[in-house]
Amino acid sequence: MSCPIDHNNNKSPDLDQSNCPVDYTARATWSKVSSDTLLLARPQSSTRNGQMVPAPPETLSTSREVSSIPRSDNEKWVYPSEAQFYAAMVRKNHDPKAPDMRVVVPIHNAVNERAWSHIKEWEAGRGGERCGGVRLLSFKGKPGEPSPKARILTLLGYNPPFDRHDWVVDRCGTRIRYVIDFYAGRPLPGTSNVSFFLDVRPALDTWEAVGMRTSMLVNKFTRAIRETFSGSSSIPPASAKPDS
Repeated sequence: MSCPIDHNNNKSPDLDQSNCPVDYTARATWSKVSSDTLLLARPQSSTRNGQMVPAPPETLSTSREVSSIPRSDNEKWVYPSEAQFYAAMVRKNHDPKAPDMRVVVPIHNAVNERAWSHIKEWEAGRGGERCGGVRLLSFKGKPGEPSPKARILTLLGYNPPFDRHDWVVDRCGTRIRYVIDFYAGRPLPGTSNVSFFLDVRPALDTWEAVGMRTSMLVNKFTRAIRETFSGSSSIPPASAKPDS
């Protein structure tokens, strides 16, 4: 399977950055299976097409990292181990390389932590603090279902996201669905590594989400105007032409 990212065109939308440089080979491996392996604590079958999946190499770690993402039972979601990640790729008929797991798994975890941090930014001050904070109820990978925003950006000439996830969070009984589009950024100077860009926002399927998106746009516009006027230390003469 080829990498789903066009590395010849680095035009990417202006999105929130997740500065998580990834080696080309390892990143291509992770991006091909990210929707299938974002499993956290989800139980998995040990069979593939009715046949037993070979055991992961003994060199792979079986230790699992506890995330910062709370579940509905007040526990935390747990990321898969290197061995579990490897086994999940095998079940999906990929050809994983055991040495890649030491790079891929930390990247997978870091990107998901970044996505959760963006969700918490959206949720700040919206009432979730009354019940101990928002919690992640469910998640689903939708790499073959581009979001409406991603479709529009692609039509405008931007690279399409290489993956999409939908996360449903609980805010004291109110469920909010978030859409996360994953983009590949420009290669870092002097290297073949790239950064991930995450576009995280509430899905426009409730009036609550419409209000959140509208409020965010207004806040960004107001902040930009404020920064524009506060950036000048002096008022130019009336005859002077202002900088464009």
